[in-house]
Amino acid sequence: MLVPGFVLASPVQPAAAASTNSVIVWDEYAQKSIWDVAAQGPNVQGRSFTMVHGAIYDAVNAISGKPYQPYLVAPPATGTESKDAAVAAAAHQVLLSLFPGQQPALQAQYDAYLAGIPDGPAKTGGIAIGNQAAAAMIAARVNDGYLGPQTWVHGATPGAWRPVPPNFGSDGAWTGFMKPFAIPSAAAFRTAGPPALTSNAYTKDFNEVKKIGAVNSTTRTADQTDSARWWHDRRLTEWEIKRQVATNRGLNTLQAARMFAMADVAATDAVIACYEDKYFWNFWRPVTAIQLADTDGNAATVADPTWMPVLVTPPFPDHPSGHTCYTAATMATLAYFYQRDNISFSAFSPASNSTRSFTSFSSALIEVINARVWGGIHFRTADNQGALLGAKVAAYTIAHYFRPS
Repeated sequence: MLVPGFVLASPVQPAAAASTNSVIVWDEYAQKSIWDVAAQGPNVQGRSFTMVHGAIYDAVNAISGKPYQPYLVAPPATGTESKDAAVAAAAHQVLLSLFPGQQPALQAQYDAYLAGIPDGPAKTGGIAIGNQAAAAMIAARVNDGYLGPQTWVHGATPGAWRPVPPNFGSDGAWTGFMKPFAIPSAAAFRTAGPPALTSNAYTKDFNEVKKIGAVNSTTRTADQTDSARWWHDRRLTEWEIKRQVATNRGLNTLQAARMFAMADVAATDAVIACYEDKYFWNFWRPVTAIQLADTDGNAATVADPTWMPVLVTPPFPDHPSGHTCYTAATMATLAYFYQRDNISFSAFSPASNSTRSFTSFSSALIEVINARVWGGIHFRTADNQGALLGAKVAAYTIAHYFRPS
């Protein structure tokens, strides 16, 4: 289900667990800058994480003798350079380019980390390679469409998206026009689109979300409400999941660098493709559809002008679901990387103040598909097609990037 049509490579064997893995450490540092300080939204933060981990991967891969295809560059290396110094330099330079206003804190963090690496040619060489990898990544993303001028089309006809209560926001349309990291174009994996308003499929989707996604639903369980809020956290739980799995599987520096780069490239491109698809279909959200159901031409859908979802609806169109696009790409990549689906993990969400646990990558994907309906913010078709889009993006990335040399 996760990555169809592949001949899988040899499984990744767990390496001896190190006391600290520099890739995981710097992913935590990246989260501090990207989310804890800058509070970048889900459609924004993917670009930042991917730039960090793409540069880290190229630096570590070069020092390791290029066992895998470089993403952008392979700086000349003897193999004696410090991988930890390279990771720190690559991540630091990218973060500094993204957040120049954080320069004092970033410099202090970088200096403190480097102080733990013995001085000498290995350290100096690792820093040089990390800086080169970062420079290539920064240059590659100049004028990539980040924070572009595009805006959503505010419709007025049945089925057309328009800003929704309570905030009536409209944000993020530029995301679908940003240059992808791997896929050939943002429109390369167009979904089939939402069902016709008078179809049985739409009626089924409509009545399901109206019943279970309402703020005052009597059919949604407490666990389903917790799941909806857990998956809606803007501090994405997938960050903790990736770090936890990498730690528990005992990845070494090269393995972790490749895993994070693969997952972040696939997930970010899935979001880019998702937003392009949202722009193309421009479909209304459940709150609009339910409140205005008397205009949709479907006798089987009954309007409720007071209906509201349990979650706050995001400020962009429904179809497809961005979170299922992102999660499907992430879980598909992890399942491929580890050559198995049944790996257990968990994560804590401040938004729900709860920890949720899973026994497999596919079970997490199944839950997020349901959770977006339970939260009242997506039709099920948007969730299912988003997951399919994410899986296709992951499959393309796996087939064309980060391959053994």
